[in-house]
Amino acid sequence: MTGRLLGVDWGERRIGLALCDESQVLAQPLTTLTRRAGKRFPMRQLVALLETHAVTGVVVGLPLDERGDEGAPARSARQLAAAIGRQTGLPVALWDERFTTARVLAAVREMGGETRGRKDDVDALAAALVLQHYLDARRGGVT
Repeated sequence: MTGRLLGVDWGERRIGLALCDESQVLAQPLTTLTRRAGKRFPMRQLVALLETHAVTGVVVGLPLDERGDEGAPARSARQLAAAIGRQTGLPVALWDERFTTARVLAAVREMGGETRGRKDDVDALAAALVLQHYLDARRGGVT
């Protein structure tokens, strides 16, 4: 795959999104989509972002539990990945996202930042971390 990739950090309420550069070296937070309770995933908004940013592939974070097993959140992420692939025709990869949100929260606090009231930012940063780990692994770097 060449071109920009979109990273997706799946959540029941918020879906963090990140984008990498065309050379697939650096991921950065893009935005967060909000999913209202009982409503469908905002696929139209996602497709519009994919088109706007000329995305060539998608990486969906797979929220495994601490033992590496799949529970309900992982099944939901797999369903989302399949739906994105069907809707867009783009290649979609799944990537282990264990502890990414916790890592982002710890990093923000370490730098003296405040996380209260910044859930959208945290989710987009978590998506960037998932995507960056994916990019590094594909290049043979440390994850």
